[in-house]
Amino acid sequence: MGLTKDQIKQGVDHAASVDPAFGEALKACGYPEPRIRPTGYRTLLRTIVGQQVSVAAASSVWNKLEIELGEDIAPDELLSRDFDALRACGLSRQKQGYARSLCELVVSEELQLDNLPADDEEAIAELTKIKGIGRWSAEIYLLFAEGRADIFPAGDLAVQAAMHKIMELPERPSEKHARVLAAPYSPHRGALAIFSWHCYDNPAL
Repeated sequence: MGLTKDQIKQGVDHAASVDPAFGEALKACGYPEPRIRPTGYRTLLRTIVGQQVSVAAASSVWNKLEIELGEDIAPDELLSRDFDALRACGLSRQKQGYARSLCELVVSEELQLDNLPADDEEAIAELTKIKGIGRWSAEIYLLFAEGRADIFPAGDLAVQAAMHKIMELPERPSEKHARVLAAPYSPHRGALAIFSWHCYDNPAL
């Protein structure tokens, strides 16, 4: 599960104590709600399905996969289908490659999602073995599914834009600069990221 309300509140309060700008943003926007996804293979497969398509399109593909493969969309079931069967569900050749990469790692137990390394960077390295899962997707999984409190997806454009706005920076920070800016908020950077999404495009700010 993701970070709890209490963990988010603790982290946001910490940010507000470090930089008054976050305190002002908190007064304007309030605390964010938790963002929670289930742990496991299905969440990562859903991430692959949803890449570069609308929410509606991703839901349509997912529904077709459930009809074709069963509600669990078991990895071995997906691997048993040929290109045309998965294409009929809406998976492009590229996404089929990504999905098969995930399924093969899970079936072979080379990737053990119920036993990822405790070290965040090592866990990211494990997840990015999956074709189509980059650092951002791995960080989102660790934050929203596993609730790792110090994960900070610095490459997220909305996070960068929110930091630009909240901290009144001259320009939107790069991924590298965003990581530097977030460093003082460790070990609560996950809450800082969730708060940044909450503030992004918030008319109250």
